Amino acid sequence: MDKKTEDFYERLKVELDNSNTWPAEYLFKFIVPSVNDNVERVENAFNCMGAVIKTTKSKTGKFTSISVDVTMKNAQEIIDKYQEVSTIEGIVSL
Repeated sequence: MDKKTEDFYERLKVELDNSNTWPAEYLFKFIVPSVNDNVERVENAFNCMGAVIKTTKSKTGKFTSISVDVTMKNAQEIIDKYQEVSTIEGIVSL
């Protein structure tokens, strides 16, 4: 992980800790290309966590937006999830 990415996650952790009381509900939002198993891979990352997952395909069908509403234990768990799904080709975290 490069320095810029490390700094981003460190700032995110501080912001999450300052704005939440743990455990807390957190809404992840992603956009992925609608190819291969991208949507399934995001869904599997939140498997067995009691997450509510909503998917919506774009008008052209090339992309899928994914909203994941889930209770997270702490800020580090949120960062770990972002890092886990960051390996999916073309994913955009919002």
